Amino acid sequence: MKNLIFCYPKCSTCKKAIDWLEENNIKYEYRDIKQENPGIEEIRQYHKKTNLPLKRFFNTSGLIYRELGLKDKLNEMTEEEMITLLSTDGMLVKRPVFITDTNVLIGFKESEWKETLINI
Repeated sequence: MKNLIFCYPKCSTCKKAIDWLEENNIKYEYRDIKQENPGIEEIRQYHKKTNLPLKRFFNTSGLIYRELGLKDKLNEMTEEEMITLLSTDGMLVKRPVFITDTNVLIGFKESEWKETLINI
C-alpha cells in the first residue's frame, strides 16, 4: 500500500502537513476528504491500526460536529454507529489523516509525524 493522506484543501493544518511531507521527501497519495471521504471499511481498518479511541477520529471543531450536537451524543453511541457516522461526511473526520502500512496519524503534530514517518 502507498502512503495515503486525507486532507481538505482549504485546511491550514492540512497545508502544513503537506509542506512537511514534501520537505521530508515522503511520498504519498492525496485524497480530498470532502470529495472522497473514507468509507466504513476504511475507517474500521484505520481505527484498528491505532491505539486511539474512535472519538479521536472526529473533527470536534467542525461545523457539522457542532450542528449534530455530537459532543453529548458520542458517549452514548456504539463504535459501529460512530464508524457509520464518520463515513457519511468527510468533514466529520479530523484531518489530516495519514495512513501507512503500519500506522495511522490523525491531525498534524510535527513531532509525532517525525517520530513515526522518518526512515519509513
